[in-house]
Amino acid sequence: VHLVESGGGLVQPGGSLRLSCTASTRFFGAFHMGWYRQAPGKERELVARITTSLITHYADSVKGRFTISRVDNKKTVYLEMNSLKPEDTAVYFCHAFNAGADYWGQGTQVTVSS
Repeated sequence: VHLVESGGGLVQPGGSLRLSCTASTRFFGAFHMGWYRQAPGKERELVARITTSLITHYADSVKGRFTISRVDNKKTVYLEMNSLKPEDTAVYFCHAFNAGADYWGQGTQVTVSS
């Protein structure tokens, strides 16, 4: 399974970005999906997760600002990011997992800076 992220870039504090992750598998609907991020010198951390039943979970640091969603017939998961802060700067990774396997995308850079 290949996961391809897009939508990263440079944005000013308070701005918005929408990340997309498209999967190569036709079994996309069988995977729970997540977004992680890793800032320089820090460990990779969970940002948001959405299950196959559309149950969502968010890191406390992004609650109320980020929204994860998925469109199974497009094999795509999204991360809508609003009110971005400099501390949101990181490489954002897409993650697909189920009981049998897990897969990672190559990451997309998000930089929040004035």
